[in-house]
Amino acid sequence: MSFCFNFDVSAQTTNPDDIMEGNELKNGKKKCSATEHTDGNNKPAEPVKEAKKHLLPSEPQFLLIDTVFETVTIGTLPPLHFLNETVFEKTAAEREDKEQILSHTAEQNSDLISGVYEGGLKVWECTYDLLELIEEHGETFGGKIVLDLGCGAGLLGILALKRGAREVHFQDYNSTVIEELTVPNVMLNCHEEDDVDSEDDEEGKGKGKTLEEGGCKGKGEVQESDPPAKKRVPDLSQYPLLTRCQFFSGDWSTFLALILQTDPSPKYDIIFTSETIYNTAYYPALHETLHRLLAPDGLVYLATKSHYFGVGGGLHLFQTFVEERGIFSLDHVWEWEEGLKRHVVVLRFKKSKDA
Repeated sequence: MSFCFNFDVSAQTTNPDDIMEGNELKNGKKKCSATEHTDGNNKPAEPVKEAKKHLLPSEPQFLLIDTVFETVTIGTLPPLHFLNETVFEKTAAEREDKEQILSHTAEQNSDLISGVYEGGLKVWECTYDLLELIEEHGETFGGKIVLDLGCGAGLLGILALKRGAREVHFQDYNSTVIEELTVPNVMLNCHEEDDVDSEDDEEGKGKGKTLEEGGCKGKGEVQESDPPAKKRVPDLSQYPLLTRCQFFSGDWSTFLALILQTDPSPKYDIIFTSETIYNTAYYPALHETLHRLLAPDGLVYLATKSHYFGVGGGLHLFQTFVEERGIFSLDHVWEWEEGLKRHVVVLRFKKSKDA
């Protein structure tokens, strides 16, 4: 599965006027400054999709009937299972899709339609970079509260869940992505309790990196194997890991407003976000979400490419945006120099002496 930039950024967006500066939120939206990306009317071009919390269906086991999946295993990390992308696309007509993103992406042959579909149906390249970094550093998540922001397939949050996280929240722009991809993927992984670490068990499992048929992206080789397996219907009473998960859809600003309505609102020890800074119009909402939801000693792991052709965002612009606001420090922890450069950076709150 080769990576390509195939974006459609001409979709309708909303130019919110009812917004406020600083940390204040009004109607879940945040104002861009004069230095931020704007449209032709000098107003921020930011799509607005109302956030919602997704509950598991009454009979979620039916999500996995005849499921075709593939598996990625990286070093000592537990194997991660996710729906086969090719089969998912071919069976799109059979899936519930109130947003009609499956038909839109097929008609426009686009991996991203700004304000309509934000790319959550694909496992993007930098997700694998971040997984490899976690494996290299031996990161475990025992007792931590984790947010997978812009989760798509949810592999980063699933890894945290399987490595002992106390609670994992998954957020994606599109409700179809959450219901038809993220939730089934979490279920695929929650049934294998022998592959799941407890909070006291910080040892990963598995050796080497193998990519089963179906073509995951990553630096490992794709190996020929038997056809992807079909998953048996699970008995949900045996899968208590699902009780540690919450699922949300909507744009970041309305998601933030929804989360802040809970009492107490969560503070995340770890926030994962991969390939989410491709559009500069989204930086204010992303920055505000990180600012308001990260725990005081928490970490944001951001995996990204240097530049996203056709959309305009990239690491340099986002780093400049972050530095101008003075809230976070940003450290480069991993780089891939071949071809289009890829990076993993870590954001943390500045200490008072650094502010």
